[in-house]
Amino acid sequence: MHKPVIGISPTPSDDTFGHGSFYRFCLSDTYVRSVQQAGGIPVIFPSLGADAADVIQILDGLILSGGGDINPARFTDDQEHPETGRVDEQRDTFELEMMKLACERDLPTFATCRGIQVMNVAFGGTLHQHVPDNISNAIEHRQHASGYTQHDVSHLVVFDSVPNPFAEIVGNHELMVNSFHHQAIADVSPPLCIAGRSADGVIEAVYHPGMSFGLGVQWHPEMLAHNFPLHARLFSALIEAARKPAAVA
Repeated sequence: MHKPVIGISPTPSDDTFGHGSFYRFCLSDTYVRSVQQAGGIPVIFPSLGADAADVIQILDGLILSGGGDINPARFTDDQEHPETGRVDEQRDTFELEMMKLACERDLPTFATCRGIQVMNVAFGGTLHQHVPDNISNAIEHRQHASGYTQHDVSHLVVFDSVPNPFAEIVGNHELMVNSFHHQAIADVSPPLCIAGRSADGVIEAVYHPGMSFGLGVQWHPEMLAHNFPLHARLFSALIEAARKPAAVA
């Protein structure tokens, strides 16, 4: 059976070693293992000013991964929040373009954490720069601050407007998830539909009804897929969608 090629966006990093300083592209192996476990071939693509349209052409599916914050100037006129960090203009430009092209081509796309934020901003949506400042009685969305590890689940997401793609994939109207973020969707971009929220009202899942598979989540299912079958189903659904012929834009 054909194994679809799934492109995964890495996180840029400036690192210094004994032999020099380097601008590197980093990715947790949990993304790689989740794609392999689901039957796909993971390929990491850097955002080095390459033509996004050329990259899209060689992929059967796309994962926009987690990482640093999007430059607030791309979605608001407000000043940058003191908690905003690890902004990378090159990554922002490339991934926002990749998301738009993926939609045009109907390339199966799964966006996690920062990725759901890229998905929203790409189509004109806005973000909360710092959830605790914008959501009253917010739960702790940086679960490590409460002693949880990346492999633990810490709060519940309830799916809205059931049935929706998430409820259909996991076979339930709610899901326990992990959480490592301080920004989140504020105003949802017009093409997207809200699919799930946490107890404090933070948007945790969206989908693009104009795409055959265009899902975004605020949590990190790649960290859970090995031990939690319901999270692994999200990657299996991506691979299944990626096996189908892509639409021609």
